[in-house]
Amino acid sequence: MRPQIIWNEEPGGNVEHIEDRLMTEKKFKRVIRPATAEERKRHAEIRKKVMREFPPSPRAGRADSPPGIPAEIRRAREAKGLTWYAVAKLAGIPNSNTVRDIECGRDAQFSNVQAVAKALGLRLELAEEQV
Repeated sequence: MRPQIIWNEEPGGNVEHIEDRLMTEKKFKRVIRPATAEERKRHAEIRKKVMREFPPSPRAGRADSPPGIPAEIRRAREAKGLTWYAVAKLAGIPNSNTVRDIECGRDAQFSNVQAVAKALGLRLELAEEQV
């Protein structure tokens, strides 16, 4: 680490003081403003180039929900444009991972499944299984 020397501008003054801190310790002033049309175009070109150089894995993304209740709940959620978090809030469930688990067909409490279905405007019905 190299000290930064601050010179005194007054006549007859030499060194005012020496700062022994790194530049990274200084506050960075961030300017927030909307991007210009030119910047947006340049950023879009960069994104396209990166996607060509590093294409996503063919296995990337979420797997389809199992058929039945999980698929219906996911379909209703996506149709309304809601996130797992938003559905959990509407259903009064404290953890959004519960909604994800329901959509993935994992084990969940019936009361949670019922609350999520109701929040999405769905109704669960018992039906006789056809063998």
